[in-house]
Amino acid sequence: MTRHLTHRTRITPAGPVLELIGELDHHTAPEARAVLAGLTPSTGQQLVLDLGDLAFCDSTGLTVLITARNHALAANATVVLAAVPAHLSRIFRIVGLNQVFAIHRTAQDAETAWHAASD
Repeated sequence: MTRHLTHRTRITPAGPVLELIGELDHHTAPEARAVLAGLTPSTGQQLVLDLGDLAFCDSTGLTVLITARNHALAANATVVLAAVPAHLSRIFRIVGLNQVFAIHRTAQDAETAWHAASD
């Protein structure tokens, strides 16, 4: 079975947005970590992880998400998740990560919330 992960990034006034597409697991985690290392938000910004097209995420993938949070916090920024698929939302609730991450319906909603909070 071929495991693959692709990504798209963009920069918004609120901070960087990383869209993860495919499978985030043991095989693809190094690639995701490398991309995240290059996306440091500025102080007060947010890093948005758009998970809407994430088909699969194992425990290694969850660790990548936690690492992204730590990376953002080290930059005095925040990390938020957007478009979290139902299968992943369930896992977040079970392990308590829904208490750790702010979650928005879309990346645009995350940016709108950031603007509202900074006004």
